[in-house]
This record gives sequence, structure tokens and C-alpha cells, in this order.
Amino acid sequence: MTPAIKLLQQQHRVFHIHEYHHDPGTASYGLEAAEKIGMPPEQVFKTLVVALDAKQLLVAILPVNQQLSLKKLAKVAGGKKTAMASPDQVERTTGYVLGGVSPLGQKKSLPTFIDQSAKAFAAIYVSAGKRGLDLELAPSDLQELTQAVWTDLI
Repeated sequence: MTPAIKLLQQQHRVFHIHEYHHDPGTASYGLEAAEKIGMPPEQVFKTLVVALDAKQLLVAILPVNQQLSLKKLAKVAGGKKTAMASPDQVERTTGYVLGGVSPLGQKKSLPTFIDQSAKAFAAIYVSAGKRGLDLELAPSDLQELTQAVWTDLI
């Protein structure tokens, strides 16, 4: 059981776990998840950790088939420049391995931003905290539990 699943249980949220066999040779963890759980990629969301002005870490949650606009994220977060955090920073700060970073149950609470496209769905899919394991939950629950800001990240 991952910290993300424990958090959802403690908060009495409705969620479903989707497990699949992860292929270590896959090029895109997010697209692999969408394909293997049989959901459209625009409904499956990836969790990215980004450094703002080389100081503050942020979390960006967006569809797996889209690319993060670093400029839009910097602007909404009140900074000048963003860059992807190093794998070491990501793992140390979240407690999760790359390809299995959940936006929920991270070791350190970070400012979080969710792409507003998530609001179009009754349920979205995010990593449950390990490769080959996804969570299905309401976007509003994800936003509330992470205290995220809705914005355009694409």
C-alpha cells in the first residue's frame, strides 16, 4: 500500500486502484498507463516536479499526452523561470520513484497546479505511487487534497 492510497483511505475518499504490468523498457510511463488501463490519454494525468527560479519545487499535473508549458507554470506560480527538477530532487522530495510519482502522499507538501482540462471529467487517473499502479478519483478530490490551483499548463 502506498502513501497515496493510505491518504485517500484516511480521508474517506472514493477511489479505485488500477494495476497493470509495467514494461521497464517503455518510453513513456504515462502513455503506457493510459494504454494498459484502457483509458484515453487526455484522462490520464502525469505528475511532474519542477524547480521555480532554481529554488522552490512545484508539482504540475497534466494529461500524459501533453507537454508542460514551463513559461505558463512560471507565470502562474509567480516566478520568472522553471525547469524540470533533477531525478534525485524528485525522489528525495516526493518519496516516489520516477514513473511512479503520485501527486498524493508526498513526503513534502509542494505548491501544486492541475491543468484545468481535468475538470471536464467525472474521474481522472493519476499514479498511485509506484510504476504499474494508478488511481481513479474525482478531480475535485485531487484538487482539495493537494490544495492545488486550477490553471492552463499546456
